[in-house]
Amino acid sequence: MTAPLFQHLAQGPEGGQAHWRMTPDGARLRLVHWPAARARGTVLLFNGRSEYAEKYGPAATRLTAAGWHVVTLDWRGQGLSSRHHPDPMLGHVGDFAEYQQDVAALMGFMRESGLPEPLHLLAHSMGGCIGLRSLLQGLPVRSAALSAPMWGIRLFPTVTPVAMNLSWLAHQAGHGHRLTPTTTRVSYVLHAGFRGNLLTRDPEMWTWMRQHLTAEPGLALGGPTLTWLHAAFTEMTALMRAPAPNLPAYVALGTRERIVCPRSIRRRLSTWTGARLEPYTGAEHEVMMEVPRHREHFLQACLTLFDHHS
Repeated sequence: MTAPLFQHLAQGPEGGQAHWRMTPDGARLRLVHWPAARARGTVLLFNGRSEYAEKYGPAATRLTAAGWHVVTLDWRGQGLSSRHHPDPMLGHVGDFAEYQQDVAALMGFMRESGLPEPLHLLAHSMGGCIGLRSLLQGLPVRSAALSAPMWGIRLFPTVTPVAMNLSWLAHQAGHGHRLTPTTTRVSYVLHAGFRGNLLTRDPEMWTWMRQHLTAEPGLALGGPTLTWLHAAFTEMTALMRAPAPNLPAYVALGTRERIVCPRSIRRRLSTWTGARLEPYTGAEHEVMMEVPRHREHFLQACLTLFDHHS
């Protein structure tokens, strides 16, 4: 069934289409396919928490121009996919295993659509957390490009155990649906100012992201629930203890990263044979939304990786 795709906001490749898919546990997902005219394979794009397909229209344009189909989705609880929290502005899942059902739906859609192999993964932030679990469970990709993967959340060392215990206690006591402290119901790009923001140094990209949410408020999402936070800590801890995947990877990390934990990324990569970490000088959390030279460098590095392992 066809779903909405706001092409005028996405500024993505021509021919993009969105579709609804149901998961076995009843989540309705919006899946998006941007086609390449002369396809060399398919890129699975896993976006981050609170994000939506249109945000990656420019990246999809670059990838499809190089001959790669792009398939992506709105994770459950965000974008136009179904939101099961009583307050739709709060990001919520009970367990990160739920996101693997979303991955399975995306893979089913890809197969039904006859999209070609080889497959490669491109993931940002929370998408990097979901993606690492998928890789460990056998996601059939030949390489992975990761932007600021969420394998840890950046907190002061003394704050981390407090946050973990608080989220666990709230979840156990039945208060897990409450908003995580220090966050709001309003999307970050709408309540924060550009000066000092944690996402990008590019004022044009900041304005572009704000325009998305003012034009289509249904795409907006505020902070996560305490249960989401508990589930995230549980998954990140488990992933750090798991063996590294056996495939080549490229990881980009801004030197001004203040959302995910750089130390956790370096720890994970220290045992990942074939993975390479590249620092982006002066960049914030969202390399694909950063100043033009960072955006172009990252996407070119992704294309080089995909080409080399196809």
